[in-house]
Amino acid sequence: MAKSPENEHPIKTLGWGARDSSGLISPFPLSRRENGDEDVSIKILYCGVCHSDLHTAKNEWGNTNYPVVPGHEIVGVVTSVGNNVKKFKAGDQVGVGVIVECCKSCENCEEDRENYCPKLVYTYNAHLHDGSKTYGGYSDKIVVDQHCVFRIPDSLPLAGAAPLLCAGITVYSPMKYYGMTESGKHLGVVGLGGLGHVAVKIAKAFGLKVTVISTSPRKKEESISKLGADSFLVSTDPEQMKAATETMDYIIDTVSAVHALDPLLSLLKLNGKLITVGLPDKPLELPISSLVNVRRMVGGSNFGGMKETQEMLDFCAEHNIVADIELIKMNDINNAMERLAKSDVRYRFVIDIANSLK
Repeated sequence: MAKSPENEHPIKTLGWGARDSSGLISPFPLSRRENGDEDVSIKILYCGVCHSDLHTAKNEWGNTNYPVVPGHEIVGVVTSVGNNVKKFKAGDQVGVGVIVECCKSCENCEEDRENYCPKLVYTYNAHLHDGSKTYGGYSDKIVVDQHCVFRIPDSLPLAGAAPLLCAGITVYSPMKYYGMTESGKHLGVVGLGGLGHVAVKIAKAFGLKVTVISTSPRKKEESISKLGADSFLVSTDPEQMKAATETMDYIIDTVSAVHALDPLLSLLKLNGKLITVGLPDKPLELPISSLVNVRRMVGGSNFGGMKETQEMLDFCAEHNIVADIELIKMNDINNAMERLAKSDVRYRFVIDIANSLK
């Protein structure tokens, strides 16, 4: 007979999870394995609330294996390490992102692209290679293979750094891969949410000219005065969109709702690149003539590999970049999820895990 999550492993852990598609998050006792030779045990201090957490808790992608404990923007302190762990020691500030295991031997892993490993294991709602289920950062502790643990630079505030482990790397990786880092070039950022606001900050650190593209005119002032964008474009205003035709070198599209791509493509210059990182739940229409006639491209990207994520964290530390957050206690999570569904957050909820236990 299969053991309960609370008794599957020897280390008792307090988690918070969803048990059905209502998505209601409530206390959920579970357990963690003891340190193996390659493992790092972490006391979780903060965990960001990603929109993926909401999708998964409510089974909106149709792949949730209940019960589920969300959370893949995890920061904390090392409590112990395995015998073969040399990079980390007790007391170190560390983070865990979207994955907790990969094969380490495929071409993608060998080329530091673990995020595309065919055997990667997500931090929650997945199964490790030994068959045990993964539970995420809405919990007080976690044990992770050292390969998937990151050093959090001392200069980064831990709560604000948590969203970088998903939102930050998800916009940093395509900027690097698609060559969207050349100072003076013009980048459009579609959507000013958890990903979009970090994209603005990182792009400005690269020296890019940045235009925020949004359906909400009320976000103009905060885009420019608070986040440092150079300009703001209301995507539902035909005159503004027409005036901006063929003015941008790149666009990062962070929107997960179904939306039209043709108006965005019209903003790109010759050889312009539109890179999508959102995950709409229905296919988008791709107007081929807009690509062919002005030699544009549409690409995609997910989060980054281990080496690139550490590079991103170090880059953010160098440029004083963290997410703008609303810090909440664990007992506020269901209200936060309701607000997240309405895009009522500026710009990322982060759970104060340690102080939620007091």
